[in-house]
Amino acid sequence: MIQPIQYNEKQFIIINDMTHSLFYFFDFDERASQVNMEFEHFHSYYEIHILLSPNAIHFLEGVPYPIESHDFVLLPPSLLHKSCYPEKEPSKRLIITFMYPENALGFRDSYNDLLSPFYSDTRIYRFPEKQLGILTDLINQMVNLAFQDQPERAFSTQELSGTKELVLHSLFIRFLYCLNQFQDSNIYEKNEITDKVTERIYSVSNYIHTHYREDMTLDELARESYMSPYYLSHQFKRITGYTLTQYIQWVRVRNCQFLLLNTAEKVTDIALECGFSSFSHFNRVFRKFCNESPSEYRKNHAGEGQHVSGSKSPATPPGISTDS
Repeated sequence: MIQPIQYNEKQFIIINDMTHSLFYFFDFDERASQVNMEFEHFHSYYEIHILLSPNAIHFLEGVPYPIESHDFVLLPPSLLHKSCYPEKEPSKRLIITFMYPENALGFRDSYNDLLSPFYSDTRIYRFPEKQLGILTDLINQMVNLAFQDQPERAFSTQELSGTKELVLHSLFIRFLYCLNQFQDSNIYEKNEITDKVTERIYSVSNYIHTHYREDMTLDELARESYMSPYYLSHQFKRITGYTLTQYIQWVRVRNCQFLLLNTAEKVTDIALECGFSSFSHFNRVFRKFCNESPSEYRKNHAGEGQHVSGSKSPATPPGISTDS
């Protein structure tokens, strides 16, 4: 019988933070439907989302994926995503965020291979009992290592150092190795949407995510979805809660935000790269959505970038979002 992942609410494990080139952050917590994110967001680091409640929905670049308890959602840096939790009781989940230095501790090719599941076409993994048991056991070993001297674990933060952080790193590398080796055992199958209109709308939203750099018109999107422009506009707002223009602008702004925090590119170049036809239009749209200019955003949110310093409370390392 599989040992479930040991869960204690508001339990955190920390090794370093985003001011370092290597960090880990384990976040055991609950999320209620009332705090479901309004729009998809990105991270500058790797994230593993493990649902510990019966069900939820995870959006990846505009497409909804139903997930179940102990499904693994693997998110590479810059991928737009959000979680939507069901109503009634809050949903338990474990989120593991981490980042490795650019030189991968001298093992670049090996680390690239370990991280390959994050870049596969399928980023949601559901494993048979045998493989799942190995993965959950490794997670529990890491949790026990961190809290072995703490009999009362709930509402507790453990910042590891010394040999403990080295051992946890070794266990996590083993965990990633197993994820890599178990890729072919993935039994996750996305449930088909029976409502054909909804299916088409989510295809349009995904098209926007993958073509946001290009000019997009309502007529073009209508042709792609085999709908009339009027019907597409109406159904898109009904299903997503956004107008087509709002959705396109949000996707472009989100991708601009990532480049502002993680590159040294000029703001004007970023605007053009993300599909804005002019800098003045970009500046106006960005300020409308973010309540600050692109330059102000780059300065004020520097700590959320992959290689930039910042500071938050000890329970939330710099740049870490706990909204998933």
